Amino acid sequence: MKTLFTGLIADSGIISGTKSPALFSDVLLLDVATTAAEAADAAASALFTANNVWMMLATALVFIMHLGFAGVEAGFGQAKNTVNILFKNTITPIIGIVTYCFLGFNLMYPGEFNIIDGVFGFAGFGIGFDPATGGASIDYASGGYTYWTDFLFQGMFAATAATIVSGAIAERVKLSAYMIFTLIYVGVVYPFLGSWKWGFGWLDAMNFYDFAGSTLVHSVGGWGALAGIIVIGPRLGKYESGKVIDKPGSSVPLAVIGVFLLWLGWFGFNGGSVLSADPDAVSYVLVTTSLAACTGGLFGFLTSYITFKRMDLGMVLNGILAGLVGITAGADSVSINSALFIGAVSGILVVLSAITLDKLKLDDVVGAVSVHLTCGIWGTLAVGIFSANPDHTFWTQVIGVLSYAVVAFPCAFLIFFILKKTIGVRVSEEHEIDGLDSHEHGIRGYTIVVE
Repeated sequence: MKTLFTGLIADSGIISGTKSPALFSDVLLLDVATTAAEAADAAASALFTANNVWMMLATALVFIMHLGFAGVEAGFGQAKNTVNILFKNTITPIIGIVTYCFLGFNLMYPGEFNIIDGVFGFAGFGIGFDPATGGASIDYASGGYTYWTDFLFQGMFAATAATIVSGAIAERVKLSAYMIFTLIYVGVVYPFLGSWKWGFGWLDAMNFYDFAGSTLVHSVGGWGALAGIIVIGPRLGKYESGKVIDKPGSSVPLAVIGVFLLWLGWFGFNGGSVLSADPDAVSYVLVTTSLAACTGGLFGFLTSYITFKRMDLGMVLNGILAGLVGITAGADSVSINSALFIGAVSGILVVLSAITLDKLKLDDVVGAVSVHLTCGIWGTLAVGIFSANPDHTFWTQVIGVLSYAVVAFPCAFLIFFILKKTIGVRVSEEHEIDGLDSHEHGIRGYTIVVE
């Protein structure tokens, strides 16, 4: 410090007498101001890097949720359909991310609603064609993350909505019909509906709140799943003589692994939705998320035990997922006690919902409607009850839930209905009885060789 100060004096000309002390003071102040500005820029750059690294990590965690969905669906599905299930869960993120690149991202985040104010807008096909988007600029998203991170993070959410549908209609849907449905639903319907809130549309203007997607992702996917199981119908032999016939899954361990992968991924799903690496906000969201998952699993177990008189692992697993879905809408805005309660109610609802669907002969292989739709609705409404923010009112949340319902369900139903009347949505009875793996893929998921 002494050497630097002496150098400044020498450079200023004070020692040689060529400059006045007043001028030296101005030079020193200018140097201090320059140093402060450089320090501020360095701090902003470091924060930008930290935020973006966390967002990329969160994106990776959401991506791994697709493996979780694959595990849950393959585990709960019958062994003869394992490859078919894994094929669907592999092709879903591929279709989802590509369609989100081509169309969805600029439909969900139009910048301006240039067609119908607050309802529909479109910023053009493709991403990154305009250098003005500033993909690596610290000015994008107020220094939170890059344009490219934003796209990929949101693209993972989009693909998740289609994966929800996959589990509900498993073991009897044609692959061609499923892929066409995914292309339309993820490419157009999901981002259009998402723009109403996350794209700063009309519901956002009303202060409707959905932090990470209890409605925007899970209920939208759930409405698609409900439409699918209605149009396609139940699996052969599922409901006989007024009884529900159990169709044992191929691998309970795989289903458990899938649920824990989903729980892990939810740390990115909810934690990443903070949209920064803010330590207080992120850590709080992760706590509420985990607590709701725990009470969801606990009350899923208790409710199923009272109802079925057995310790039902499947209901514990779906109770965990139910709690995660339920807390997703308000993970950042409800108290710890409220998070525990939201998860507990979700665990109860997922069991009652599954029982109700079976009574209505609506065959949902993995319980996707009960987990994602029923508990997505509950979690969104719970924001209006428990949120610490006075702007989050119950009736606004009701309006939001109903708005998504009256568009998402009819759109999904129409897509499935048109597919049914054209290319067909269901495999033949022979293929369903023998299993989709051998007929559609030529290989089996599980092969036992006896010598």
